[in-house]
Amino acid sequence: MSSDDLRYQVMWNRLISVVEEQALTLVRTAFSTSVREAGDLSAGIFDQQGQMMAQAVTGTPGHVNTMAVAVNHFINDIGPEAIFEGDVYITNDPWKGTGHLHDITVCTPVFRNEVCVGYFACTAHVVDIGGRGFGPDANDVFEEGLYIPIMKWADRGRLNSDLVNIIRHNVRVPGETVGDCHSLAACNETGLRRLIDMMDEFELDHLQDLAAFIFDRTRAATQARIASLANGVYKNEMVVDGYNNSITLAVTLTVEKHTIHADFSGTSPVSTKGINVPLVYSQAYMTYGLLVALAPELPNNFASLEPFTVSAPDGVILNAKKPDAVALRHVIGHFVTDLCLGAVADQLPDVVPAEGAGALWNFHVSARAVDPTDQSKPPAEILMFNSGGTGARPSLDGLSATAFPSGVRTMSVEATEQVGPIVIWRKELLADSGGAGEHRGGLGQRIELSPTDGYQFYFSAMFDRVENPARGRHGGGPGAKGAVQLSNGGPFNAKGKQLVPAGTRLTLDLPGGGGFGDPNQRSDEATSNDLKQGYVTSSAPTPV
Repeated sequence: MSSDDLRYQVMWNRLISVVEEQALTLVRTAFSTSVREAGDLSAGIFDQQGQMMAQAVTGTPGHVNTMAVAVNHFINDIGPEAIFEGDVYITNDPWKGTGHLHDITVCTPVFRNEVCVGYFACTAHVVDIGGRGFGPDANDVFEEGLYIPIMKWADRGRLNSDLVNIIRHNVRVPGETVGDCHSLAACNETGLRRLIDMMDEFELDHLQDLAAFIFDRTRAATQARIASLANGVYKNEMVVDGYNNSITLAVTLTVEKHTIHADFSGTSPVSTKGINVPLVYSQAYMTYGLLVALAPELPNNFASLEPFTVSAPDGVILNAKKPDAVALRHVIGHFVTDLCLGAVADQLPDVVPAEGAGALWNFHVSARAVDPTDQSKPPAEILMFNSGGTGARPSLDGLSATAFPSGVRTMSVEATEQVGPIVIWRKELLADSGGAGEHRGGLGQRIELSPTDGYQFYFSAMFDRVENPARGRHGGGPGAKGAVQLSNGGPFNAKGKQLVPAGTRLTLDLPGGGGFGDPNQRSDEATSNDLKQGYVTSSAPTPV
């Protein structure tokens, strides 16, 4: 390694520290529990052309990989001639941001010696953006909330008070939503200051040479890993619940030289409800899945993302177009990772796991007093992320109650109960929910909750794998289906806004992951431990 290469390697390590501090600023200052507790965010640094140089480890693939595309939209829409020092840009455009209105992306240019040398960007999920709220019930994006086109949050250091006023008057929790926008801007400002300190220390006037060093090495390593997969065409299909009617997801992967292209022809049409997925989000989870299978230790940046491309016919659910409703794009979008991994499972038998629960079992609660005149019980918006089990791996059991592919953390009971009138009565692993196999699927969990005295819930359900469980692989059994029920015996659908009356409890049984391999080949030691820990209630393998 030359002295220049060594110097660039040191600077690369510093960049990672910079973006991690950038992300932690957002975690520490955010108002939304989804950011503070679950890490539902992204943060990164971009070169002068808007190409992502480095991302924070803290964050989700859906946020990171869509943010990687978003900065170019900011540059093009604002226009290079209107980009000034002290500017901050903002949007929640689903097609230029992260796929739905509840994610706000903020971009900040970095100037050195009066020249723009790069950008910082970050994304966070806000608890409310107005409209129908976080749920699948809208019929188009205009019903889903406030749509912020790419515009200036701050112009040469001056806050856009008109935009702040518009946001404040169009959301249910203005303090939290506006506060999160300020947190996003502060996050980028932290990154900017640390980068300038680094450039001063290393006497850098620009980032082009450092970017070239990062991209050249990442590109070569990524291409080498893709080359380990035989050229050819690989296909897979998956059936998931959808909204009232099951939908088919289909992919054709074409591996050619150093590139992988995914085409989603054969996928079901767009829905009339808000579970549609903009193509940029489909691409984010396709790319993530294949990168973790082929090159899990490589950095995620412009050069590692570049070889992966997607296409889809107009009108399919993985290629939503404005004004399709997209609020719950994650419910279907998270399945894209298992869909694409399934296509190459036979080529990578020692790598690709069985299918998992996939979609998060998030719930959004609008808590309201039973007596609307009771001023002592203010309204509240509560959001909690929860996960089922992951699929069993070729040599290990699946992970229980773990988010894959999103990677977000589950919010703690204590943090959730602090933000509104909710009681979590029970939160425990669900026995027998992991698919049988030589390696068992990860367990789902049971969550029981209710409003506190004097309150009722308008509960937005956004659950999947209630009708179509995660499939096992290589002889492994399916994971358990999910289930939702009210304590009063009343019906409760897996999707849509519904009432949880005062004095009633809601129980969620989250789905398990599929098993891997013949259940009869599971070791006696593993079976004994399953029984001892309460993961299963019988030593006999579940019939496949």
